Amino acid sequence: MQQFYELMESYARADTDDARQQIQDQVWDQYGVEETIQIIDMSGFSRLTQKRGIVHYLSMVRHMQLVTQPIIIRYGGTVVKYEADNGFCRFPTVEKAVDASIAINIAFDAMNMMTPDDLNIYISCGIDYGRFLLVDENDYFGVPVNVASKLSEDIGGPGDILVTQTAMDLLPEGVAFKCESKFYEISGFNIAAQRVIF
Repeated sequence: MQQFYELMESYARADTDDARQQIQDQVWDQYGVEETIQIIDMSGFSRLTQKRGIVHYLSMVRHMQLVTQPIIIRYGGTVVKYEADNGFCRFPTVEKAVDASIAINIAFDAMNMMTPDDLNIYISCGIDYGRFLLVDENDYFGVPVNVASKLSEDIGGPGDILVTQTAMDLLPEGVAFKCESKFYEISGFNIAAQRVIF
C-alpha cells in the first residue's frame, strides 16, 4: 500500500495537468483491473445491535465471514477484504459472481431454519463489472466498487441480489437468470439493474 499512497501524494502535489495525467496513467498501469465486483452486506445491524449488543452482532459478522469465504472461493472468486458487516469480493466473470451470490443466500436460508431469529443472517449482494484499482490484493477502488456498494448497502434488502445491467449484458449467450428489471437513482448515480430471483 505504501507505494500506492506515495503515488496519491504525488498526484495531490502535482502542479500541472500533464504531471497529474502521467501519475494517473502510472496508477492505472500498475493497479488497473477489469473484473466483476461483488459486495455483500448484512441486514439488520442497527436493530440487532440495539436489541442484543455489539458482541452478539460481531459474532454473527464472524459467522458470515466463515460461511461466505469458502463459497466465494468455490465459484472462482477472491475475498479482497471483510470490513464491518461487508464482504468485498471480485470474480473473473459475472456468471460466477451471481452463482456465488445465489449459493450464499441458499446457505444462509438453510442455516436460518435451525437458529433462533436473533441469530439469523440475511445478506444482500450488489454486483457490477468494470475497471477498478486493485491495491496489493487487499483493497479496491473505482466506479464499479461504488455502484456495487450502493446496490448492496443502500438499496438491497434481505436476500436481494442486484446486478447492474452493464454486468448482466456480459453473460454468455445461453446463460440466463430469472430476473426483474429495476432502475435506481441514488447519490447521483442512475443505476439500471436486474434483481435476481432464485
